[in-house]
Amino acid sequence: MNAQLSQGAIEALATAPLPVQKAFIKQLNFLVRNIRHPGLRAKKFDEAADLWQARVNDDWRFFFTIKSDIYYIERITSHPK
Repeated sequence: MNAQLSQGAIEALATAPLPVQKAFIKQLNFLVRNIRHPGLRAKKFDEAADLWQARVNDDWRFFFTIKSDIYYIERITSHPK
């Protein structure tokens, strides 16, 4: 599998703190290797939109869709608690 980031995801990643950027890259590597990796905690977020959510760290999440053999990273955002 491959991954592609939307412009919004790229911009969010660029403004995120450096530890979040590093964690995202690590998690993205897990995603392209195995969506079921336990550290990702990937799950379907919105059935209708076929949108998935995965964990960056305790405070950040990323959202993606799957088309063919590409994970499209739609957005990266802080996770409200």
